Amino acid sequence: MEHFFDSREEASLAAANHIVAALTKSLERQARTLLVVTGGSSPALCYAALAKANIPWGRVQTLLSDERWVPPTHDDSNEKMVRETLLTGHATEADLVSLYDAQVSVSERSLTLNETLGDLPIPFACSLLGMGEDGHFASLFPDSDNLEIGLQLDNPTFFIPVTTAASPHPRISLTLAALTRSDVIVLLFFGKAKREVYEQAKASSTEFPVSRLLHQKRVPVHVYWAP
Repeated sequence: MEHFFDSREEASLAAANHIVAALTKSLERQARTLLVVTGGSSPALCYAALAKANIPWGRVQTLLSDERWVPPTHDDSNEKMVRETLLTGHATEADLVSLYDAQVSVSERSLTLNETLGDLPIPFACSLLGMGEDGHFASLFPDSDNLEIGLQLDNPTFFIPVTTAASPHPRISLTLAALTRSDVIVLLFFGKAKREVYEQAKASSTEFPVSRLLHQKRVPVHVYWAP
């Protein structure tokens, strides 16, 4: 479903309300649940609104959709951004599954996470994602060598290492197969350029990585956009 707004504040608040509803619904049927969260600048207003939500955050785990391979104190760290914008206020009680591990390589960490994520509550209540002007989501970039592995819906792998010219850092990313183990996906992005990419992605199931997300039938994708 598409939800278009005149302002980014309106779109962010509406997306936050949708996420709160998904978390609440999930917690009505199970003791704990999981919210997949994304980095970047687009979700900051959404996270500020979420942090004020009066829900039992102590029963919510948060998992990054992707991460740059830098320590959580680094300015480029998605974990740092999420801790500073989302895990505040009421949401301080939420637990964050950290992806970065300084003791191993990104490839080794991907393997370890794939072995241990069985303990997480699945299906995820919601996955909040953004989109780049190149059509990437999470860290599934069009120029990565293992993109097709990341986009295969029958892939049992949750995480893959990613190298892309768009980033000076190696990355780790959830796969599309993992992300579609959500009750709902919220895709939040802003600006005319990204809207044009989105419209092209809707029209083709293969032109961009995000095309595969939009055309899969496993889980509904709710799009929130503003100029």
